[in-house]
Amino acid sequence: MKKLLLIGFVGLVLASCSTRTGHLTGALGRPVFHPEIPLGMVYIPAGSYQMGENDMDVPFLHQTRAKTVSVQAFYMDQTEISNNEYRQFVEWVRDSIAREKIYAGLEDDEDAGRWINYSDMYFDEGGLEYLEYDASARESNRSPSNPNESIFSLNWDRKIDYSDPEVVPILADMYYIQPERYYKRREIDVRKLIYSYYWIDYREAAKRGRINITPNGYDNEGEKLVDEHRELQTPPHPFTEDPQGQELDLGYFNKKGQNNAIRGHMNRQRFIIDEKINVYPDTLCWVRDFTYSFHDPMTNMYFWHPAYDNYPIVGVTWVQAKAFSVWRTQLLNSWLVAMGDMFVNDFRLPTEAEWERASRGDLSMSQYPWGGPYIRNEAGCFLGNFKPMRGRYFEDGGFHTVKVFSYNPNGWGLYCMAGNVSEWCETAYDESMYDFSHDLNTDYRYDAMDWDPPSMKRKVLRGGSWKDVGYYLMNATRTFEYQDTAKSYVGYRDVMTHLGRGGRDFTKEGGEEVRSDIQLK
Repeated sequence: MKKLLLIGFVGLVLASCSTRTGHLTGALGRPVFHPEIPLGMVYIPAGSYQMGENDMDVPFLHQTRAKTVSVQAFYMDQTEISNNEYRQFVEWVRDSIAREKIYAGLEDDEDAGRWINYSDMYFDEGGLEYLEYDASARESNRSPSNPNESIFSLNWDRKIDYSDPEVVPILADMYYIQPERYYKRREIDVRKLIYSYYWIDYREAAKRGRINITPNGYDNEGEKLVDEHRELQTPPHPFTEDPQGQELDLGYFNKKGQNNAIRGHMNRQRFIIDEKINVYPDTLCWVRDFTYSFHDPMTNMYFWHPAYDNYPIVGVTWVQAKAFSVWRTQLLNSWLVAMGDMFVNDFRLPTEAEWERASRGDLSMSQYPWGGPYIRNEAGCFLGNFKPMRGRYFEDGGFHTVKVFSYNPNGWGLYCMAGNVSEWCETAYDESMYDFSHDLNTDYRYDAMDWDPPSMKRKVLRGGSWKDVGYYLMNATRTFEYQDTAKSYVGYRDVMTHLGRGGRDFTKEGGEEVRSDIQLK
């Protein structure tokens, strides 16, 4: 009898522990997300502001007409990307190439295996298998599409000694050959620092195109039941076997002949855009940008010398800046996943609307990031690094660029939003953009092809630089540069879209405080 009572009691306890319920509770077991501001960034809450000129259009360009826009909450780098921060990217590319070469070049399998994480899971022709490291595994550790691409992840815990006698001959082809060396110095050939990455073309994926008809699309007599408006909306792409916009018809016909018209893509791979780019900045831009001017020392020293570590990176194209953002995203998200956390939004270049929202520092109708209508403070000191007083460059405390945390920050805590270097934006430049763009997360993008005219390759620059006059330091002033050009006065900073409502009180964002997320204030 006691046993029966005990069994009944245990059964009752187990039944009470069941997670099943007849009520709508949402998916159970979901983690609680607490947003964190990425290191080196500041939080800018969502809000609306008057984008464009607040005063008269000084040069009568008629391209910055005032417009009320609303911008989602985001994080922005407190400073421009510095030489030392970009150098981390360059050295990561260098070291990843070196690790692959060392792994492939070492004759001893055990030594070679120390340069990779050979216990990784990977797909082979037979499916998902776990492969213990041995000599055969080393031979098979190649991507079918790229023999130089390792399927295993690289072992970054082991440091590379570039002077190691065992490593030197393996990495010999990473250096300049003897006839190309300056002063016989043994230096890495920066032309070989190629970064392979990809990005996802969501705008192309969002398009509706040709439906790949399934048997569900015909009746018993073979007559097509699909309406014309669901059949073709975009023309075939001339350079691909499959038509652009080819889609699966996932719709279902019921007995009445109604179709729910659900679509899906046949092949998502076409939205994954593979890229390869040389990551080393164009250090010769200092000489190229100025005729009849002496800038050889800046070309020789600016990027690599420690004296300029905290100065803004220049000589980087718009495409290189985007590649840096992809690398930075993977760097953070890989670490978050390794720590058992969830990945977050991508780092990216700011849209023009985001940049101006950040530059204004939560001040309306302000001409400059510091809020006032003047470019000097009460003591008569200049508030940014630009070209003052008909070319007396040093009057503002700088000559070329200055350190990224120079001068006082604006209302959000952002440094050098005016002057120092102009900054790349994600937005494509068009004089009439203010007229046709949406007022919600305002942006305009155009992925220029190589055969497009130069006018289609323009990207927005904001903030003005050390060589610009004061007009270009204004919050609303917009100009452009071509996406494939590198200048000694153009840099950038990254942003990341905030996950959540984006209210002004960051402490009430995310977590279990649901009520504060939906409470309007």
